[in-house]
Amino acid sequence: MESIGFKEWSLVCDALGRGEQSLILRKGGIAEGRDGFSFRHREFFLFPTFFHEQLGKVRGVPMALPTKIDEIVVSLYAVVEKTARIVSLEMARALAPLHVLSPEVVQERFGYKDEGLNLAFVRVFRLQSAWILADEKRFGGCRSWVELPAPPPSAMEPVLDDATHAKRRADFDSVMRWATCLLSPQTLSPKSATRWSCVPRLNPPPRIILPARDPYVPLPG
Repeated sequence: MESIGFKEWSLVCDALGRGEQSLILRKGGIAEGRDGFSFRHREFFLFPTFFHEQLGKVRGVPMALPTKIDEIVVSLYAVVEKTARIVSLEMARALAPLHVLSPEVVQERFGYKDEGLNLAFVRVFRLQSAWILADEKRFGGCRSWVELPAPPPSAMEPVLDDATHAKRRADFDSVMRWATCLLSPQTLSPKSATRWSCVPRLNPPPRIILPARDPYVPLPG
């Protein structure tokens, strides 16, 4: 187990921990280094951040955030199963049922600097004993990855059972195949496009409905 933290909005971490989301979309911060952001770690702890403007940037029931942060509670661990680079805004919109970010945030991230988004489909595990870290200066900055101290021993259990997770992954694959076939040859980066075979019958995009979430309205075919 790597002792690496992935910085993500607290509200997105909450959605991942409730099993409402299995997808992470990331553009990367200004301090990601010369090569920019990539999902270079295949397993990591979810390190919640408390950027207060996030309250208006996610879909669903608004939740309160603490006004003062002295400690970081790390309770989730993610394992990356699939990654891709999206180079079509339509593709990003088609993935809306699989995450809680607002359409405005997705569009803003997609257009920041060069057009495109990195995404990872993950399986999330909950630590039976939460890991409490002091909110130190070394964890700050506009970067996605932070090195953490050695974690305390703790058993983990998956947030979603095997059958539910397999269904979620199949939904993700369906949208990716639809995009590869029908949206545009430029929907995915060439490397990512080879991972999903074309299934011409998927028109319009697959309808995916997750519990306790906004209904999904497919894009016009």
